[in-house]
Amino acid sequence: MSIELIVLDVDGTMTDSRITYSEAGDEIKSFNVKDGLAIASWRKLGKQVAIITGRSSKIVERRAKELHIEHFYQGVKDKRVVLESLLEKLDLKMENVAAIGDDLNDLRMLKAVQLSFVPSDASRYVDKEADVVLSKKGGDGAVREMIERLIIQEGLEEKYLQLWV
Repeated sequence: MSIELIVLDVDGTMTDSRITYSEAGDEIKSFNVKDGLAIASWRKLGKQVAIITGRSSKIVERRAKELHIEHFYQGVKDKRVVLESLLEKLDLKMENVAAIGDDLNDLRMLKAVQLSFVPSDASRYVDKEADVVLSKKGGDGAVREMIERLIIQEGLEEKYLQLWV
């Protein structure tokens, strides 16, 4: 079975898990542009991307729009339930899904998918359950590392490189 959908957690995977507040109370997050390019490339290969995150943030909503991620869920208590609902809508199975997460609230989802990834700085309880512990930390290219591993696994390297030449 091929991987058709990747599911991304945000805090601790797409970001370094820090949440900074300005004096005015604005929330600040940093995203890795290399992750963004890999996400865009995955989409250009005809694959799908979803963000399922436990927190709610206008910043994350903005990033999802920038990356044209149409499957975007915030404030989620049980990520597996949301994923199951999305798969029904997309007519996909868990065997078609790879996911990345870093903490306890990701466990149920990570255990359910075909292939689970965690950044190198994930909770030790979560990395025990993951199929792949990445060499990169969250917010430091972990999502790109995951996507490039999938591209190799799926035999899509030539198509991936042709996107940018």
